[in-house]
Amino acid sequence: MRRSSERTGAAAPGGTAPGGTAPAAREPPAEPERAVAAGQAGQEAVARQICLRMLTAAPRTRAQLAGALRRRGVPEEAAEAVLGRFGAVKLIDDAAFAAAWVESRHHGRGLSGRALAAELTHRGVPSEDIEAAVGRLDPRQEIATARGLVARRLASTRGQPLNARIRRLTGALARKGYSPAIAYRVVRDALEQEGLDPAAAGIELDDPPEAETDPLFSQW
Repeated sequence: MRRSSERTGAAAPGGTAPGGTAPAAREPPAEPERAVAAGQAGQEAVARQICLRMLTAAPRTRAQLAGALRRRGVPEEAAEAVLGRFGAVKLIDDAAFAAAWVESRHHGRGLSGRALAAELTHRGVPSEDIEAAVGRLDPRQEIATARGLVARRLASTRGQPLNARIRRLTGALARKGYSPAIAYRVVRDALEQEGLDPAAAGIELDDPPEAETDPLFSQW
């Protein structure tokens, strides 16, 4: 009895198809390349989720997001791809971040331009974006803000020794980033409006030498 393969004319495994032609060889899938592609896609998906969660909570700079991705172990190539796409659609915008930061922190916290620049530097904002944002802050507004800070604290220092009052008031301005030149002039003016003369009490509040080079002081 003939074998079934012979009766039907089907090719036996490894043999030839009817008519004597060999079956077309199939190329094996490029598993290494496919695995790499899947890995890259997965890494970018993780990076996207991390960035979206952080941006949902609060605006962030590119440097802050890059640092978070690095700490989570996201490879640099995947991180850069996601950060680049987010930047292209303005989900990351360091210039806008800097402008909003200056507006909010100056009017809300009374911080000086110097303090704001230091905070933005710490958050990785490029220097040109910092200069542009801080440069939009009116020097006269900074001086008015410093005067407002002193005016709000002045009443709470009444009854204390004059030198203690001066230390508290100038210290408050220093913590907000104002230079000694600005602090001395603002505090001296505020005390003189109360009828007090620090110089008569033996306390020097003259303009310090750096007042000549302080760009904010020159707007007085």
